Parts: sequence; C-alpha cells; structure tokens
Amino acid sequence: MSAIQVLQQVFGHDQFKPPQASVIERTLKGGHSLVILPTGAGKSVCFQIPAILFGEGSPKSPSRPLTMVLSPLIALMKDQVDSLRSKGIEASYINSSLDRKQRESRYQSIRDGEYCLLYVTPERFRKPEFLEAIAARDVKLLAIDEAHCISQWGHDFRPDYSLIPELRRKLGHPTTLCLTATATPEVQQDILRQLEFNDFGEDLHQCKLFHQGIDRPNLSLEVLEVWGTDEKLNTIINRLNQGETNRSGIIYFTLIKTLLEFSDRLRSLKIPHACYHGDLERAERKRIQDHFMKGSVPLVLATNAFGMGIDKEDIRLVIHADVPGSMESYYQEIGRAGRDGNPAECLLLYDQRDLATQLEFIGWKNPDADFYCRVYDLLLHEADSVRSFGVDWLRTRLLDRNQHDRRLETVLSMFERYGLIEEEFDLTHLEISLPIPESLASQQERDAKRLRDHQKLYALVEYVRTDNRREFIENYFGVPISP
Repeated sequence: MSAIQVLQQVFGHDQFKPPQASVIERTLKGGHSLVILPTGAGKSVCFQIPAILFGEGSPKSPSRPLTMVLSPLIALMKDQVDSLRSKGIEASYINSSLDRKQRESRYQSIRDGEYCLLYVTPERFRKPEFLEAIAARDVKLLAIDEAHCISQWGHDFRPDYSLIPELRRKLGHPTTLCLTATATPEVQQDILRQLEFNDFGEDLHQCKLFHQGIDRPNLSLEVLEVWGTDEKLNTIINRLNQGETNRSGIIYFTLIKTLLEFSDRLRSLKIPHACYHGDLERAERKRIQDHFMKGSVPLVLATNAFGMGIDKEDIRLVIHADVPGSMESYYQEIGRAGRDGNPAECLLLYDQRDLATQLEFIGWKNPDADFYCRVYDLLLHEADSVRSFGVDWLRTRLLDRNQHDRRLETVLSMFERYGLIEEEFDLTHLEISLPIPESLASQQERDAKRLRDHQKLYALVEYVRTDNRREFIENYFGVPISP
C-alpha cells in the first residue's frame, strides 16, 4: 500500500493535511525531521503511517522493522495503542502502568518480532532488560513525541531524554522524527545539538525542519483584566451562561485551594462540574477524565495536572482563571480546545496579583545548588532514617520554619528524573548509587534556569498587554508573519 492508501483505508481520511505528506515521504526515504505543528493538527499520523508501511506484512522475526515512539504521556499512549489495535495494527506500549509480569511478556513479544509500533516512556532507557529486548529488533524509525522535553531550555525538560543520543548510537542511528507543538527557536536549535545534528538541511543525513506555523484560526484568544475573586467568578459565570448548554469546557486554576473555593461557589449556583487536581487518588482522576471524555461531565475545574493525554475533539471553552507560568504552558493548555476545527473560546483572566503566586512557584521550582546538595547528603548519609520516616522526616530537617515550602518536592522529582531515586514519594527502598548530577550542583546553572523561568513569565505578561495576540504567539515560537 502507499501512504495515501493507508490514510484512507486505515485512518478513514481522504487526504493529508500540510505538511504530513512531505514528512512521511522524507521519513520513508530515511530522512530525519523536526516537525512543529499545532496541537490537534495530526502529528501522530507522521510516524504511524511509516510504521505501518515499514512493519505490516513483514514476517514475525527479530529482523522485522520496528517503529519506536518515545513519549512521556502515559494516558495518551494507551489511547493511541487501543485505537491502532482496533484498526488491526500491531501496536503496544511499555510504561510504569504495567506490572512486572506484563512487562516481561511484552519484552518477549518484542524479541519474537511482534509489534510494528511500540510506545515507551523515557525511563525505559534506564532498564537493561528493555535495552536487551529492543537490541534484538531492527528499529527502523525512532519517533520522539513532545520533543521539546529534550531541551534544557524547554518548559518540560526531562533528563531521561538526554539518553536519546546514546540510544540512537546503540540502535545504529535509525531515522529520527521529532514532533512538538511548542518549541521556540532556542529550543529548536538545542534539540539539534542534543541529537548531534549539525544544522537544519534538506540532505537526508541532516535534520529538516517542518514548521507549519502554530496558529489555530478557530480559537478566539481573549484576555480580560479582573480584580479579585468576585470579579473572576462573575466573569466565569457570565461566560458559561453565554454558550450552549452543557458545552464541553475546562477552567484552569493554579492552586487547589482556589479551585475548591470556586467549585463550592459554582455548586451553590447549581452549575454542574467536576474537579480534577493532583491531591485526588489516581482512580478518581481517571474516573473524572473518562466521564469528561464521554461527555457525561461537560465542565471540569482543574489544575494543570489535567489535560496531558486528553484528546477530546469538541472542547468549546478553555478559561484560565489564574495567570499561567509561561507562554508554553498557556499555548499547550488552550491547544486542547477546538481540535475538531470548529470555533472555540480561550479566555485568560488577568489579575496582576496572580503574578506573586507564579513568582513563588518559580522560587520553589528553582532551589539553589546548596539545597540540592543538602538533600543529596541526607539521602546518602541518613538513608536509614529516610527509609523509616520518609519525606516528612526530610521536610522537618530541611524546612522546619516553612512547611509550605515546596523546594523539597522539586528536588526529589528531579532526582527521580535523573535516576538517583526510584520514586519521589516512596523512599522506603532508597538506595543511592549515583553522584549528584553536575547541572544540579552548579549554582551558575541553577541561576540560569531561574532567569529563564522569570523570562517565560514576563513573556506571558507581554502577551496580556499586546494588541495582536496571534502575531505575538507566532513571533514567540519563531514563525515569521506573512505580510
């Protein structure tokens, strides 16, 4: 079959959207690409169709071509694999949601030549049994979803992505396809450096940039300056009442406390909704997400924990009740609206006092090098106490004057991402066998990271003040505006 036949017969679409056909053609020839497309514009097809053409119809053996997709989005993995399997495509995934027996079974299936498409999370690269399993296969294509995670300059840097260059070498430098919706010019160049490409170019051995632009014409972008909780609430109520009854929407909050306060007041007004935040049990979060996807809960009040992996086409309204921390976060969150191409509203409520909360968050997200080293020393030299008494014991030793300080959570999260600890919230089996990463112990690098976060927040303030929001977004993400 040809690419267009796969699109029509497997995916049920008549024709490609730009630049899908060009990306797929280059990928099939063995060319590397960085693809920047708006959320919902069809990035997945760019690697799914080559995976099908490479692997479907080949006999099951270790030499069978395999496309491996690297993604941090566990929920989206399962959804995409379920969808592909319903179409008869041999796809699977391996991530932390599987128990040991399930993982071992899938490792064996990989060795046996099953699957033409495999989704994995970045931490798999630290697992010898995974590396051993994929070493038996011919990895024809390596697709890196959410590719901005590669870059330290990106808004969601993941240290495990730094293992990709080594993985590519071990796999014989397979064709590599990077995909993202949010990459500034600085991040684009850093992705190239991290993947050991010299520059963008047309040659198949170089990485070609496909940047279709990130404008979503069907989204209305609106900012309203407000003052205080009452004005925010009244604005939200008015906006909810203006649209169709039971239209699908998300209202984003920075703090759980504020979210719950607004929830109480909306419930008193008989406005139905669900609440989604990180303090809920995993099963409850999944239940709420499932109800939202099915339409039985049309409105969700959420922190930014909600939305990663959400692929619901008919979200008509996204409201930011609080100022987001960066343009990247804002654009990613409004990108969940109007994926069906129909009109959708994106409303940002700007209360200048919210900036103080974001500045406090920046402080928590950027502990200095001394704090990183203090936590590391306690984990290394007081391991018995940590294993016995956990995070609360660490917090008492480090933050006895301010129990609301969240720097410890940041450090443990980064230690988990770098592979120093297995689980940031469960330290009962703590074993430290690696040195502290140089980037975390360097005050110069910590200062640079804090400065970047301040600059990202300031860019959001500039966006609020601009008269041409679309032009600002295009310029921020490095797309020239046509005259």
